[in-house]
Amino acid sequence: MIKQKERLSDQVYKRIKSDIQQGLYLAGHKIPSESELMDIYKVGRSTVREAINSLASSGILVVKRGDGTYIRRLSEESAIDEHLRTANFEEVNDARRLLETELVRRACTYATTPQLDEIAHYLQLRKEAILIEDKSACIHADIQFHLRIASAANHHVFYILYQNFTHLISNFFQEREPRGISYFAMSHHLHTQLFEAIKAKDEQQALHVLAHILTNNHS
Repeated sequence: MIKQKERLSDQVYKRIKSDIQQGLYLAGHKIPSESELMDIYKVGRSTVREAINSLASSGILVVKRGDGTYIRRLSEESAIDEHLRTANFEEVNDARRLLETELVRRACTYATTPQLDEIAHYLQLRKEAILIEDKSACIHADIQFHLRIASAANHHVFYILYQNFTHLISNFFQEREPRGISYFAMSHHLHTQLFEAIKAKDEQQALHVLAHILTNNHS
């Protein structure tokens, strides 16, 4: 059984990650089903889903639509990952600001209607996670929201570079708010404004809002 000291989803996250590192679950293979994970770790379905969402946001698992959730192959980890793990948050945030500025600028020009729908979908999931005060779901939805914007920039190299930051961002979010989802709630209106500006192709407004998000994301 898992000890009742921290959030169950955080404990299950650590247990699954450890089991992957020890070879219990093989890279490139599917993770066990939700029901199987519930039996293995003696927790409920919502806890398993929160842990899986966090593992996916961290880049440990890969969700393939219509297929399943897989353990990321070690060979898929680039050399940059090792260097990023040693970076502090200020360094990561500086690099993220430079990269995300260009991604948002391009998204204002190149985002398609289906891509805008994807951004809106994760914005709604972010709101729903805030309302039920689910930190793991907030983290997953927030990261996916920004990843969908990166995808809407329609630049493969920029997208891959940004994707490399997501596991660090996820870890920071886990450490930043051990008590809840206060930052996510306070910044949701900014995320809504960012989406609306991208949808309206208003580059100046989108960059203005993004600057506010990234300047205040560690308060």
